[in-house]
Amino acid sequence: MTSESMDRLHPIREEIDRIDEEILQRLNDRAREVLRIVEIKKKLGMPVYFPEREDEILLLVQGSNKGPLSDEAVRRVFERIIDESRRLERTLGEEEDAENGEPESRGGSSGNQVD
Repeated sequence: MTSESMDRLHPIREEIDRIDEEILQRLNDRAREVLRIVEIKKKLGMPVYFPEREDEILLLVQGSNKGPLSDEAVRRVFERIIDESRRLERTLGEEEDAENGEPESRGGSSGNQVD
């Protein structure tokens, strides 16, 4: 690549880096909200897993998609985000079990957190 090409790419790459940092911050914000919902549901004795909510999330984000990502790509990204929310919920459950002196369960909680 020529120096001119690199000069043209540099500001675009800097913008992508800035956007990536924003995405990371928002993902962590979302994760904190998921944990808040899990805590409330547990205190109220509600099941954490609500399968209809996962469908609702996926339909919402696909309906909001204006591209250039395809709806299928958006669905895959959010399915991954939901999977990581489940992992976070399982981790929280295992930490609470340890704090309460309960043995760590391999099956853990439902592991299906989607909020």
